[in-house]
Amino acid sequence: MEKMFAVVILYFLICMTGSVFGGDFDMKGQKQVTILLGPPGSGKGTQAVKISRYLGVPHISTGDLFREHLKNGTDLGATAKKYLDSGQLVPDFIVLDMLFDRISKEDCRNGYLLDGFPRTVAQAKALEHRLQKDSSKLAVVNMCVPESEVIRRLEGRLTCKNCGNVQHKEFSPPKNSGVCDKCNGELYQRSDDHLEVIQQRLGEYRRQTAPLIEYYEKRKALSHVDGNQMPETVFNDMVAVLES
Repeated sequence: MEKMFAVVILYFLICMTGSVFGGDFDMKGQKQVTILLGPPGSGKGTQAVKISRYLGVPHISTGDLFREHLKNGTDLGATAKKYLDSGQLVPDFIVLDMLFDRISKEDCRNGYLLDGFPRTVAQAKALEHRLQKDSSKLAVVNMCVPESEVIRRLEGRLTCKNCGNVQHKEFSPPKNSGVCDKCNGELYQRSDDHLEVIQQRLGEYRRQTAPLIEYYEKRKALSHVDGNQMPETVFNDMVAVLES
């Protein structure tokens, strides 16, 4: 009778604390995976950094993964470089291998935030298959910004050739025309901030990435946030959505 009572007490402690030693055992075995969607220039990168800090999970950018693998000369990096050097798009299987390698790290045990992935429905399906394996909970936030505002934001950007500081013709104009406020370096407009390139990027977004909105809506994993507000207001709205 005493042994049975001890077993019941032990089970109760595990349910209440996660383990008899107060560990991180999760009875549901779920971790939170957050995805940010939105057109280029919507502010995903800025909000991703803040949200990942708020949630206490890693911010994973596929762009950063590419740079890391190329810098470290990994097998995946070498394979990706062959495609990049020949002007081809890096195939999904390489992007997915890089991503899955990253999210297998210990710091992703409780979840992570994805910025710039998935970009296509095919990538979303591959990710979904992976998430089903480890019983992850998915939350997708779509940052809604009109295309006219996206063009206004991107076309006005000015980048310092010396320190990389980014200013804006309208929102943060330099004190002296063409001169960086931080280091007095020369400000210039990057080629991908010209109107023609911005329109091409938006067209690619409409064709490849925008269909993810319907994809995640059908899975009841999507929430919308008005990204055409002050950054702090957008952040607060995103937090409210993720906590609801």
